[in-house]
Amino acid sequence: MNIKQNIFEKIKHINEYWNEYWSAREFYKVLGYTEYGKFLPTVKKAKISCENSLQSVKEHFSQVRDMVLVGSWAKREVENIHLSRYACYLIIQNADPKKEMVALWQTYFAIQTRKQEINEQFLEDSRRVELRKEMKKHNVGLAEAAKNAWVKEPIDYAIFQNYWYMWLYAWLDSKGIHKKKWLKKSQKILDHMWSEELAANLFRATQAEAKLKRENIIWKEKANDAHMEVWKEVRETIKKLWGTMPEELSASDSVKKAEKRLNNNKKILWN
Repeated sequence: MNIKQNIFEKIKHINEYWNEYWSAREFYKVLGYTEYGKFLPTVKKAKISCENSLQSVKEHFSQVRDMVLVGSWAKREVENIHLSRYACYLIIQNADPKKEMVALWQTYFAIQTRKQEINEQFLEDSRRVELRKEMKKHNVGLAEAAKNAWVKEPIDYAIFQNYWYMWLYAWLDSKGIHKKKWLKKSQKILDHMWSEELAANLFRATQAEAKLKRENIIWKEKANDAHMEVWKEVRETIKKLWGTMPEELSASDSVKKAEKRLNNNKKILWN
């Protein structure tokens, strides 16, 4: 950020509630407008953009009366607008791009918006990669616990696994989930989950493993029932929290792509 761009942060104010805001009577000057009155039509356009975006105009454009200096020591009360960061962004987008500072800040906000998008993607990818690693680890533990409960044959373990899908995914088995989420047969379901869905699956795996061990379950039918009970509770919890049910969540790209994107975005965010 160069000196001109840094002006935006320098004229920022903090109110008594520790919320940031910008004064319209300061903002118009640094944008290159010569008069406050000539700046107000741009503010009006920004308000319309705010309303069209279904955002609260009052929240982002707060009408106030401020005391300003009119001489060496004299002050008088004038109408002013306290602007949120979003309001400033809308004003800049609706301002005259022929003005040097407007063009500069349009570029600045475009870069900041892109960085925010990258940051959000970075956080989601980070969660997905870590949760997928945990899932692999706990699936090994669950498989071991199931084996100790005499779920030893491959066909028996396949049934055991389907119990977790069917009770969490509204009676959809593995094939049904692939179809519902438009996944190819070769694609692993867990590799194409967003972090929200992976977290639910991780909770299921840890609790099912703990239940098998804690209750010393030693028969495959009882192991299936135990798995079913855990999944029912997880699904009910999601319902109570008004969450999106797992079968309704869309598939993401592969976790391998998330790992690659994570490494690329690290360079952008940390440089």
